Amino acid sequence: MDLAGLIEEITADAAHAVDRGKVADYIPSLGGVDPKHFGIAIVTADGTVHKGGDADVSFSIQSVSKVFALTLALGKIGETLWRRVGVEPSGSAFNSVVQLEAEKGIPRNPFINAGAIVVSDVVLGGSEPREAIGDILRFVRFLSGDESVFIDSEVASSEEQTGFRNAALANYMRSFNNMEHDVGGALRVYFHQCAIAMNCTQLALAGRFLMLDGRHPDTGRAVVSAVRARRIMALMLTCGHYDGSGEFAFRVGIPGKSGVGGGILAIVPGKASIAVWSPGLNKRGNSHLGSEALERLAAATNWSVFTP
Repeated sequence: MDLAGLIEEITADAAHAVDRGKVADYIPSLGGVDPKHFGIAIVTADGTVHKGGDADVSFSIQSVSKVFALTLALGKIGETLWRRVGVEPSGSAFNSVVQLEAEKGIPRNPFINAGAIVVSDVVLGGSEPREAIGDILRFVRFLSGDESVFIDSEVASSEEQTGFRNAALANYMRSFNNMEHDVGGALRVYFHQCAIAMNCTQLALAGRFLMLDGRHPDTGRAVVSAVRARRIMALMLTCGHYDGSGEFAFRVGIPGKSGVGGGILAIVPGKASIAVWSPGLNKRGNSHLGSEALERLAAATNWSVFTP
């Protein structure tokens, strides 16, 4: 399989694309990102890295960070997490309040904003927000093998200044006793994890443990159990693109988690960890060119999880 040639073709076509989607300008610090960017990186099971375009340009991973925060939260409290967060697709917008009201403060899944805020509450535990934020950052650096991964303070500040709906979600869940610690602290953890800045190469490297049944490729030791890795990927497939998750599964067929910064982390079990980035979003809030690139990649490689 000529992955290098395929990446070159996808990158060249992305450079000439007319419809690039719309950047997430409701977060001021993301609104100024040039929509002309496109990057892709693939790390295969043997450790080979293939990349193209702006694969080494850092961007705000936003909700892609929810994969890593969920992994940490499961490490802290295990399966009891599912008493506070569901595992079903939402079918609603990622920041919907209506569904949360109907279901008495229990978010549908850990990848919508409400669910991720509960996960942040778990990661916070009884510690100070800066300690929990440090835990998430150290974990992502460990997974990627790169100490240069950082939190963009400008993005974090922008998130805090505009995150009124997230604050409403958190306080609404608190009214149902589904927030166990300081709401402000949990929100601070959430905003800062979303402000983690990585490039496609770093992000693809960070996803390797899921590709390898939960094992870290550099140490061979389990980051999570094989069963837990598979369940995280199941949630990525069914819930990783908000109310566009079904369409992504239909067209791409690979577990993936998107972020409004334009990044997508996609995992082909046993074969590849893939990161794409293009900041222009489609109507569902997922990277327009990134989704198209993954659809093309899956078709050319036959990497869909539904392919025997």
